[in-house]
Amino acid sequence: MRVHIATDHAGLEMSRYFIDELTKLGYEMVDHGPAEYDALDDYPSFCINAALAVKHDRESGLDSLGIVLGGSGNGEQMAANKVEGIRAALAWNHDTAALAREHNNAQVVAIGGRQHSLEEALEIIKIFLSTPWADVERHQRRISQIEEFEKTGDISGKNIENFSGQ
Repeated sequence: MRVHIATDHAGLEMSRYFIDELTKLGYEMVDHGPAEYDALDDYPSFCINAALAVKHDRESGLDSLGIVLGGSGNGEQMAANKVEGIRAALAWNHDTAALAREHNNAQVVAIGGRQHSLEEALEIIKIFLSTPWADVERHQRRISQIEEFEKTGDISGKNIENFSGQ
């Protein structure tokens, strides 16, 4: 499996650790940056590039997932979620990592580099990467509604409020 990874300065040590450890486990790691520590760096482009690469790989039929890291993982998750068709989930324990895959078919996981030890974070990531999508109808229905709203601004048969003043 190919795994795209991106971070900011707060997750750089963890990113390097993940690249080393996951490569040993047989994952093909693709690093989207940054290449060096810069306390003033901006994570959006790194994380968006990783999410775009995951999307491209999956559309090409490749088995691919992504990891985005930062101090909390929140902003990095938000950036990855801006890529159409990508579902990025913030994971902070084993259950949230597994459920992100099982129920939401998330393709990208976000984790806070300042929230976990390297070893604890690696276990969370390993669970995310190894948990399959459950492919249950009710979960797919919900994902389809999210995708429909993302593309059209509406969900058929559901009440979506219009706050545009029209």
